[in-house]
Amino acid sequence: MSVVINTNTPASLASYNLSTTNANLQRSLNRLSSGSRINSSFDDAAGNSVAMKFNASIKRTDATLANVNNALSFLATQDGVLKNADKILNRISELATLAQDVTKTTADLTLYQDEVSILQDQLGLMLSEQFNGINLFGAGSTSDMTVVTSHDGAQTVGITQSDLATLDTTVDAYDVSTTAGAAAAVIAIQDDIQTLANYRAVNGAQQSRLTFAADMLSINKVNLEASVSRIQDVDVADESTKLARYNILQQAGTAMLAQANQSTQSILRLLS
Repeated sequence: MSVVINTNTPASLASYNLSTTNANLQRSLNRLSSGSRINSSFDDAAGNSVAMKFNASIKRTDATLANVNNALSFLATQDGVLKNADKILNRISELATLAQDVTKTTADLTLYQDEVSILQDQLGLMLSEQFNGINLFGAGSTSDMTVVTSHDGAQTVGITQSDLATLDTTVDAYDVSTTAGAAAAVIAIQDDIQTLANYRAVNGAQQSRLTFAADMLSINKVNLEASVSRIQDVDVADESTKLARYNILQQAGTAMLAQANQSTQSILRLLS
């Protein structure tokens, strides 16, 4: 091998290796300090792309879960009103039964009718109940509202705005101021109580279904977060081992570069 002055190939190779080691060392330090294996698209282009899509899905899942929980609150509020409506119907049923007592005077029946009228008015007020500005009940007909239950919008569940207006109309027809009217009211109110029971059954079934949908969203979110973790999060034990290796290589590279730079000093002896 010839002895030259202008080119120091060993020093160039040692400098290149040291530069590569320093870059790896800085990358390892960055990963350990951030806790993330991917700090730029250069680290893992494909993995970074997948992680970005998963992170977007997690955000949408969070938003969808919030919407589903709001729908559950809507149904819970609706059920609370239906529960009170049930109490009103039961009280009217009780009053109608009492009004059939042959020992009651016309004045007594009038007092019963006064309370029935007040309860009828209260039932009518329930029609205007709202949740965040949205009517809890349909006006004259039962309508459905669509709740999205998946982050991609592919799955939906319908919730019902029950028709209390029709029920209120039939209840308004009750008149217990006469014995005959009270008897008719007792018969009619049994059907209305059954109708109200059906509304509550539908409400309970829809709450149950939305609860399962919320559970699935929570599970999907956990699984998506686990997938992102496998792609993005750094394995601290593995990366610490690499860091130790790069530190040793850096020290060795620095020493070898200094040795390579000293190797040309022997030429001076030839020239002296």
